[in-house]
Amino acid sequence: MITPMKKYTFLVFHKDYEPFLTQLRDAGVVHVTQRAAGMAEDADLQELIAKRSELMHLLAQGCTDRMLQEKADIESQLKLTQKQQNEVAVWGDFSSKQLEQLKEAGYTLYYYSCPKPKFEAEWGLVVTENSKNVYFVTVGEPLENEAVTAHELTKSATELQHDIDALNAQLSAADARIADWKNANTKPLNTELASIEQQIDWKQVTLNTESHADGALCVLEGFCPVEETEALNAKLQALPEALYYEVEDPQPEDATPIKLHNNWFAKLFEPLTGMYGWPVYGEFDPTPILAPFYLLFFAMCMGDAGYGILLIAFGLLVHYNKLKISMFEGLGPLITALGVGTLVVGFFLGTAFGMDLSALFPSIDHIFLNGKVVTEGGVRYLTKAAYAAEGVEGGYDVAMVLALLIGVFHICLAMVVKALCYTKRFGFRAQLGTWGWTLLIVGGIAAFVICLALSVPMEVTEIVLIAIAAVSALGIFIFNTPGRNPLLNIGVGLWDTYQMATGILGDVLSYIRLYALGLAGGMLGGAFNNLGLMVMGGSTAGATWQWLPFILILLVGHLLNLAMSALGAFVHPLRLTFVEYFKNSGYEGKGMLYQPFKRK
Repeated sequence: MITPMKKYTFLVFHKDYEPFLTQLRDAGVVHVTQRAAGMAEDADLQELIAKRSELMHLLAQGCTDRMLQEKADIESQLKLTQKQQNEVAVWGDFSSKQLEQLKEAGYTLYYYSCPKPKFEAEWGLVVTENSKNVYFVTVGEPLENEAVTAHELTKSATELQHDIDALNAQLSAADARIADWKNANTKPLNTELASIEQQIDWKQVTLNTESHADGALCVLEGFCPVEETEALNAKLQALPEALYYEVEDPQPEDATPIKLHNNWFAKLFEPLTGMYGWPVYGEFDPTPILAPFYLLFFAMCMGDAGYGILLIAFGLLVHYNKLKISMFEGLGPLITALGVGTLVVGFFLGTAFGMDLSALFPSIDHIFLNGKVVTEGGVRYLTKAAYAAEGVEGGYDVAMVLALLIGVFHICLAMVVKALCYTKRFGFRAQLGTWGWTLLIVGGIAAFVICLALSVPMEVTEIVLIAIAAVSALGIFIFNTPGRNPLLNIGVGLWDTYQMATGILGDVLSYIRLYALGLAGGMLGGAFNNLGLMVMGGSTAGATWQWLPFILILLVGHLLNLAMSALGAFVHPLRLTFVEYFKNSGYEGKGMLYQPFKRK
């Protein structure tokens, strides 16, 4: 949910303005209204921002650019030397000094390689050869032949190894210098960065101040959470009488910041909301709905209880700083929650580390969702074992049907949220069209299901559905924009009908990816299991030497499958949320976070 805000307007005598700002900063609860005018043109502010960027750059890379370049030069030289060593190793061990002495005595050596079929013995002395090439030496005159490749030998592999050892020592020294610099400068740089950010905040506040009465009065606007207003008012009343302020509710045209206030579970998913954009003040915070559905979608896309256990372990290691990876910093609890969801959903989907749980536990086959829904004298559920025993052809996977039903429910929920939120923001009269579509789709589906569950006669069901359609049509085609020409409203309604007819079906079908991704991950995991068993001769009773490749195949295969499944399970639920749900719920995501003016 979004924390309610109060809008403050401060009127301060210019001589008391700086002390007032100091007190306001000490209070640390007022978000100052940002004005674009003058911000980009202020040279002092831009200089401070550039300095902040420089400090953040230094802290991010942990050393100066010069030190980083020195290390890169050493690494580049090391790779080049290692490449040279690999190239000269074929010529065997030799002394570069002796080669130089031969050259000074008038014996110049030339080194060549040639494809084996094209080599002629009279060309020179063969040093070595392999299945493809012959490496040979000539003395005196260079060999002119298009079939040969000339080589230049300055140092032997042994001599180049000495260079490599020296470069590795230089690289270690460079790493030590970087570590020393980081230890010595990180704390001072963080202190300086906090000071710079404090100056930027102060400068931005002064630039967002309006002057009146020839500069004698300073006017500042800001926003404060309702729960902080009592304490803020007490501090303001203790200031000099030269301060005047007003408190009012924010208006729709105000750039009101938002502060999210969610329970511990929904708070885990707030970073995902921020990836799309924060809600506008007065808009519905999507996080409480995003959280359970994203967890469910992620778990269905992973679809493997064994991978859920690994995610739980990974999340706990990240959370307790036992495993430090910058891209996962602060996400340990979220990963753990996703792992728990994957464990539970993966179990009921009947897969763990690519193994079919319904085959491992036939006595409880009926609790797994990898059976079939078939129509044979009515719709019924068959377990995997019963399905095979009865030899029933056709049918639909339960997981696939479940994915589509979840999609229908998710989109219907989005439409209800849109109708309620837009009504709150813009009034019921302006949202008759929105309510018409909500009644038609959500009300129609609900009425049909209720009538079906209560065994209502088909004639009565048809009458109920026709009545819902008739009432909905009034909102969709006649009153979608009250006060406008009805003919124009009909035209707009027809266009909306075309968009809804083509969009809703595609949106619902998008949810089948929940089934497809889970199925693909389970099948790939099972394929790696089969590869491992093939190495073992089809059973786990293989020879001792077979266990090593068996374990390697399982480890590498399942880690690769886990990584790919996790990537897909992260991206596709985001798409279902950002596209299908947010589009149908009317979510804008154009708000700004509450960032109070306070001491760093």
